Amino acid sequence: MTTHIREIAFDTETTGLYPNDGDRIIEIGAVEMINHIPTGKTFRSLINPRRLVSEDTVRITGITDEHLKDAPFFEEEHVIGALLEFIGDDLLVAHNAGFDRGFLNMELALCGRAPIEDHRWIDTAAMARRKFPGAPASLDALCKRFDISLESRTLHGALLDSQLLASVYLELLGGRARAFSFDVPAEGMEGGVRRSARQRPQPLASQITEAERAAHAAFIETLGPDCLWKQA
Repeated sequence: MTTHIREIAFDTETTGLYPNDGDRIIEIGAVEMINHIPTGKTFRSLINPRRLVSEDTVRITGITDEHLKDAPFFEEEHVIGALLEFIGDDLLVAHNAGFDRGFLNMELALCGRAPIEDHRWIDTAAMARRKFPGAPASLDALCKRFDISLESRTLHGALLDSQLLASVYLELLGGRARAFSFDVPAEGMEGGVRRSARQRPQPLASQITEAERAAHAAFIETLGPDCLWKQA
């Protein structure tokens, strides 16, 4: 049975950098991946943060207070309910995951919802630092390293950044060929490790008839003295 690994590339934009100081999420973007390949299913929502957006956020994202004044609040069911349904119980892939995890779990706590546990987060920035020690590990730098186009990215946006992140994540895992590798753990493997097939204790009886065996031998004789089968 083929195993389907579902993951969510995830990104947030926020009013500032510090959830413990009152900063809030203003945009969420998420991209579904199956076996590390985006499926085309996405989630995106602007969110009214109930506070002003910082000048730095406006400069980076282009999202202003005017854009958010009629946006839904995070606790509205068509935001929080739809988001949690989209995420499901699957892993979230984020760049500098601690940042997005901190903001998302803060918003969930304000709504009386359970946090997304640490073990469900994959940090692509940490992956990049391990893979390329000493090299720049920003999302932009990784896109340039992997020749992923940034042509459409004049401003940061949660959905666009999630789409770029999905491409970067696949490259960090080894590229598109990795997604089709037969080494991906499948159901029934001990400890997620592929095992060699066990040999039968007794070989199966041959299903070839004597007539077929004789016909094969006669055909081999027609191939001359240098026939590979005669050299075995």
